[in-house]
Amino acid sequence: MEVLWSLVVGVFVAIGVYLMLERHVLRLLYGLILISSAINLAIFTAGRLTPGNPPLIELGSSLPAEGAANPLPQALILTAIVIGFGLLIFALMLLYRANVETGSADVDEMKASEEDK
Repeated sequence: MEVLWSLVVGVFVAIGVYLMLERHVLRLLYGLILISSAINLAIFTAGRLTPGNPPLIELGSSLPAEGAANPLPQALILTAIVIGFGLLIFALMLLYRANVETGSADVDEMKASEEDK
């Protein structure tokens, strides 16, 4: 199962890099979001996938059951999702402001607009 998810992460990263190489700023943002999701999925996969054995500690025990997933990557991913959402909103506001100032979302046209000023 981990091999399949590793391939999915690889495809996400490849598509994200492709999108980040585009000239349109919105596609760059989509690529950034996709790579962020790929990294979250990679961390989640590294923490083991055990759908039938949740990472819960039984009463009176000090460790989770044998073969359970590691709960630390799950907590890190929750934090990364919140930070990623904040980054997305910040980048969207920057994109909106740049679009208002230059009248375009194309990187080359933004650069030409700045050189004209």
